[in-house]
Amino acid sequence: GVRLLSRTTRSVAPTEAGEHLLRVVAPRFEEIDNEMAMLSEFRDKPAGKLRITAGEHSAITILQSVLARLLPDHPDLNIEIIVDYGFTDIVAEGFDAGVRLGPQVAKDMIALRIGPDMRMAVVGSPAYFARHAKPVIPDDLTAHNCINLRMPTHGGLYIWEFEKNGQELKVRVEGQLVFNTIAMRLESALQGLGLAFMPGDLVQDAVAQGRLIRV
Repeated sequence: GVRLLSRTTRSVAPTEAGEHLLRVVAPRFEEIDNEMAMLSEFRDKPAGKLRITAGEHSAITILQSVLARLLPDHPDLNIEIIVDYGFTDIVAEGFDAGVRLGPQVAKDMIALRIGPDMRMAVVGSPAYFARHAKPVIPDDLTAHNCINLRMPTHGGLYIWEFEKNGQELKVRVEGQLVFNTIAMRLESALQGLGLAFMPGDLVQDAVAQGRLIRV
């Protein structure tokens, strides 16, 4: 082999070949040290890409506000949010996390509550109620033009669910419009095209402004 070190009883010094090798590998060791330092920074702060699947309501009311607080302080973090209503296999489809309503979470998934219970509201515009009497009880909805939600997982229409004094009541409504997004159902209700069953926190401003009436 090539001799790299010259040893005496008093000292150890590199040979000419050893000095040449040192000149070649020293910069590489410095690069390794720098890379290790960068890895340490990754460990100390969020960085990289995060993919999240979420229902539309969760994305609007929960994740959007989190992004506003999180991203300015973590410029090395990239987040991709895919909005859908279906049952998603998080691992198989390459997601790091998913946000769903409680009943939509599979029993074998590790879940953590991140928001309060969602309260729903039946709303319609003043123009709609100028033409139709207000429903008094849930069963009255069957006589109204209701804006339906198509569920992508099983393809059926969402059944409107109510609860009073611990008793659950489900009403299957009909109407001229079916959508699979919150935004279009809300806009259609604002335009007086029918009654919509919406998350209460998404319609509270329109109700306060008199643009929608809650029944």
